[in-house]
Amino acid sequence: MIRMVATRIASSSLSIVILVTLVFFMAHLTPGGPAYSILGQKATAASVQEVNERLGLNVPLWQQYFIWWWHLFQGKLGYSYLLSRPVGQLLWTYEVNTMVFYTVSIVLSTVLSILLGLIQGVYFGRWPAKLIGGLQLGFYALPAFFVAAMLVLWFSVDLHILPASGIVNLRAVHPGIGTYAAHLVLPVITVTILTVSALSRYFGEAVHEELGKDYVRTAAAKGITFRQILFGHVIRNALRPLVTILGLSFPYIFTGGVIVESVFNYPGLGWLMWRSSLSQDYPIVIAIVLLIGVLTVVGNLLADLVNGMLDPRARFE
Repeated sequence: MIRMVATRIASSSLSIVILVTLVFFMAHLTPGGPAYSILGQKATAASVQEVNERLGLNVPLWQQYFIWWWHLFQGKLGYSYLLSRPVGQLLWTYEVNTMVFYTVSIVLSTVLSILLGLIQGVYFGRWPAKLIGGLQLGFYALPAFFVAAMLVLWFSVDLHILPASGIVNLRAVHPGIGTYAAHLVLPVITVTILTVSALSRYFGEAVHEELGKDYVRTAAAKGITFRQILFGHVIRNALRPLVTILGLSFPYIFTGGVIVESVFNYPGLGWLMWRSSLSQDYPIVIAIVLLIGVLTVVGNLLADLVNGMLDPRARFE
């Protein structure tokens, strides 16, 4: 197990370096630059050059690249060009909102996916499974921005029962946890709908496959009840593909989703990345991409470790 973890980290480190390198050069080679976002309509050739010199963007790009890595090894992610604050401090400020939002969404999605997948697997080929399968395909085909927009239209514009955007009610004198929770409802529902439509399908297929294996028939022949077989063996074995997918979803708990957070104007890391990309605030964009790469590796490792506990044979795959 230790060798597997060490090998995975070593091979993934190169992928992270390549990913960050590509994003670094692509971001810096796009037309315009942060100087134009800072200066706005007052931008002139002389003022742009002055801002670039102040930000260190006047040196050759390859030097900027190695300077960035040197600062990273010193534990520095740089400063935001537009917000004039340390990138690490900014990431943590928005990270808290994203972690609350996506942790609630992933936990709720996992519970619902297991329940629906269990029904789909047990009643495979009958109307409950067909109904669930139709809903899965329908919701899975919907883009995130469409689901978010429809929820805003129904619950905020038509019914006026839930806030459409933001994280607190600016009109409230003392906004409490109730106000904060109300602003979470629509974003959480959006992510949950889209996540459950994918996760429950994989888990349902895994349950159906496990129910057709020899060990289930052998256990039934020995007089073990279907409930004991289902909850004692089938679910445990069927969880492996679900755990793998959840491992790939692990980065979203920390980095959020650009589309969902942008539609709801939710101040998380996804929203910050979107705004920083528009203003070409390179240090923030590159830092978030680095975070996504590292968390993807961590998520895969956690998935492998959990799968190894669920099924010892997975340790040797």
